[in-house]
Order: sequence, then C-alpha cells, then structure tokens
Amino acid sequence: MRPLPCILLVDDDQTTNFLNQLLLNKLAITEHILVATDGEQALVQLQQHRELRSAEQPMLLLLDVNMPGMNGIQFLEAYQQLPLVQQQGIVMVMLTTSLHPRDVQRVQELDVVADFISKPLTAEKVNALLQAHFPAA
Repeated sequence: MRPLPCILLVDDDQTTNFLNQLLLNKLAITEHILVATDGEQALVQLQQHRELRSAEQPMLLLLDVNMPGMNGIQFLEAYQQLPLVQQQGIVMVMLTTSLHPRDVQRVQELDVVADFISKPLTAEKVNALLQAHFPAA
C-alpha cells in the first residue's frame, strides 16, 4: 500500500496525539501528520492546505468528540458548511473513548463521518480502517 499523503489528528489530549503520531509513523502509512487540538484549529489547517493546494492536504481525519473550544460535533457542523470541493477526498473518522447515544445520532444525521473507532488507536484498527476506506491506495 502506498502511504497516504497526509493525516490530520484532531484531539485536545497531547499524550493521545503523541502516541497516535508514534503509531502512524511506525506503520509508515502517511508522509505527513498534522495535529490540531480543537475543531477550530482543524478547520484552519484544512483551509490553509486547500488554498495552497498543498501535498499535505489530509486524506484521513481522525476526530475526537470531547474537546474544549470547538468540539468534534461542532467541527462536523462547520465542516459540512464548507464548499463540497473542500470536503472531497477526506475520510472523516470519529476516534473517541465513548459516545453518548445522542451524540452518535447527531453525528449520523450530519452524514459526513465514515467510521467510528474507539480509543486507543492500534495497528489493527489502523489497518482495518485503511482496508475499508483506502483499498486502492
């Protein structure tokens, strides 16, 4: 499998981001890893990379739900307002410890999330995710 050009991690927990970066680098599945600690930072990064037509445009976004500032659901609501051209080519995955049924329902209503994965991220979960959403990569 060819490495993905870029993955964006969106989580307020620095330890989680560090461990996820370590795992993704060990698996050599991406050329670049971007990190945002809340939804607002993630939106800014997506916008910057799209405007620059950067090779670092994320193809996979791993999103936590519970974050201070703009949380995961608020991010999804704002993301859904972006022009479709900015949403194309990004696989959105919720990576969280647990989801309240109300939150799951809201995420499903937004219809932009491709998958739900429980923390912690493991090699097995990453490989299953890649096989499901990037089979030709």
